Amino acid sequence: MSSSKSFPGKCQQSLADHMRPDLFKALCDPVRISIVATLAAQAESQTVGDLTECCGIDFSGVSRHLKILREAGVVNADKNGREMLYSLKTEELAETLHAMADALIGCRDIA
Repeated sequence: MSSSKSFPGKCQQSLADHMRPDLFKALCDPVRISIVATLAAQAESQTVGDLTECCGIDFSGVSRHLKILREAGVVNADKNGREMLYSLKTEELAETLHAMADALIGCRDIA
């Protein structure tokens, strides 16, 4: 029988394999949550100008937040002429969050 002290280590490794600190950092800001919610509710990609309406901040502020979300893999950015169009990576984000949840639930199975 394994020692109960080994359970936290196995659980920690399982969580480390699935957790994404960059994702949590990107999603921990209320403005970025507003951007994600706005993109999730839209059928079409949005410009930075479109997204300024959701957040109550200026164009450059929205651009900075979108950069963080893009670097964390939360949004796509596609150039259309002189504009960038942003869309939520819905499927990828959902898969990542499901994997994290499964890893947490899996910790119960390790014990």
